[in-house]
Amino acid sequence: MSAEVAERIRATLCSAFPVERIEVGDDSALHAGHAGARDGGGHYRLTLVSAAFEGHGTVARHRMIYQALGGMMKKDIHALAIHAFSATEAAKHSTP
Repeated sequence: MSAEVAERIRATLCSAFPVERIEVGDDSALHAGHAGARDGGGHYRLTLVSAAFEGHGTVARHRMIYQALGGMMKKDIHALAIHAFSATEAAKHSTP
């Protein structure tokens, strides 16, 4: 089920934002036995690069992502480690 949730995260965010790069990782196995894991919510990590983040700080970007994921944050996702970058930031840090 975790791989299915990771794909739903990817698809949902690709529909919500103009995505330049997205990586969704499933870290649920690292948290086996954790209270949130027992309730069915998984642990995921996300790297998302989008022009939609231009001019927004970290907290605003996280809120945008949480809003896009909606009810998944209450049921399918127990924890989400977010690395959200604007397209400009990503271009500055990319190496040829």
